[in-house]
Amino acid sequence: MNPEEWVDKYGDALYRYALSRRVDPMTAQDLVQETFLAALKNQDRFNGKSSPQTWLIGILRNKMLDRIRKESRLQSSADMEQTLAVAENELFDASGRWRTGPQAWETDPHVVLERKEFRDVLARCLGHLPVSLRTAFMLREMDGLDAEEICKHLDITATNLWVMLHRARLKLRSCLGMNWFERKGGAL
Repeated sequence: MNPEEWVDKYGDALYRYALSRRVDPMTAQDLVQETFLAALKNQDRFNGKSSPQTWLIGILRNKMLDRIRKESRLQSSADMEQTLAVAENELFDASGRWRTGPQAWETDPHVVLERKEFRDVLARCLGHLPVSLRTAFMLREMDGLDAEEICKHLDITATNLWVMLHRARLKLRSCLGMNWFERKGGAL
């Protein structure tokens, strides 16, 4: 593995990975640079059990998690609770029942996911989630991490994680419903 080839071979893939996690372009560039520096310092730890790209993406994911932890500490828990309370008030009444129950979507999710327009709407909906909810959702659903790993990375309890995932899914369902499935021509 030649570090001199990393930028040319893996730079674009790392940058796209960071952008796919709703990181702004400047932050994505910084994270990719930090990834290459960390990899250079720790190249002796690469054991060849994975491809260099997989190893570098693992480093990038850890860099992203470090940044998220840092940002999460800056966001007060009161702010987060207020944001979550507003979200719940939009969807549920005082007794905890749906204000308007979710409608069934009459489409195959795999077919919808193939449409670029849908992926754009999904990205915008993810961007509207609070950072903590978006991070938990993406680690679970897009990166495929198990609950224990996510709790460790985010320094939260399992109960907190399940609440965050539930709230993220509710917000995404609402956003996708309004911006894709319920708009004229959105459904297939």
